[in-house]
Amino acid sequence: MKHIFIINPKAGKGKAIELLPVINDLFKDKGEEFIIRVTAYPGHATEIAREYSGMGACRIYSVGGDGTVNEVVNGMAGSRSSLGIIPTGSGNDFIRSIALVYDIREMLERTINGKEKSIDLARVNDKYFINISSIGFDADVVFNAGKFKRVPGVTGSMAYIISIIYTVLKKKIFPVKIYIDNKEMELKILLAAIANGRFYGGGIMAAPEAEIDDGFLDICLITGVSRFRILSLFPKYIKGEHRQLEEVSFYRGKNIKIESNAELRLNIDGEIMPSSEIEFEIINKGINVIIPD
Repeated sequence: MKHIFIINPKAGKGKAIELLPVINDLFKDKGEEFIIRVTAYPGHATEIAREYSGMGACRIYSVGGDGTVNEVVNGMAGSRSSLGIIPTGSGNDFIRSIALVYDIREMLERTINGKEKSIDLARVNDKYFINISSIGFDADVVFNAGKFKRVPGVTGSMAYIISIIYTVLKKKIFPVKIYIDNKEMELKILLAAIANGRFYGGGIMAAPEAEIDDGFLDICLITGVSRFRILSLFPKYIKGEHRQLEEVSFYRGKNIKIESNAELRLNIDGEIMPSSEIEFEIINKGINVIIPD
């Protein structure tokens, strides 16, 4: 078996790149081929994953955060290769759906020695994802945080706090048409999260009952609320305790389409793209992942 390690050198403030000697040491007496590639620009992980998965079945390890995982997934989708996740980013959300994370070096060894499992793969428009995609309030928070991060003296965590306050003050409600397996609804929403995994945003449990291998996407919709209600609602949303709130509804489906007269911001693992017509689908058992031993 060939092992390909795709390392994002910026992930975790350099934590990912520190694993280089550890990987070399683990394979010293293993007798299996391994290749280490370090990304140099956005989208590079996708190119590397596509290159090696196109050569035949191998194990491709994403060494970085959820954004790196997403890039790797988009490079290897449709192949017989298996995805390993070495979580060295700031959020590390998808890994929570498949394993408990301990010491990162221990996690590396456990993953190398792990076994493959087929899980569901999701697609939104022309991009793949395995965790959660969303529109509305949280996508605006990510977008606005990117602007605040460019302000001198503002750290990443500060940028998100400022962005949450700013986004609440600029609160937007989106009139949309939503089709879930051809069932149509017209709603005014604050947020829609389309989930394969359970967590996103650094531990927010948006879809507490989502399963990564059940052949369905879980849909969490939050309808329009006041600014004050947003501040009281989100602590429950973060903990996964929002199912019983009157503004929150859950659905499950295989094909979801969202249409709006206005342009929406679509969040896919921290990458923001504009769209007014968004279509999601689930690909049952569409990708192999490595479950840590």
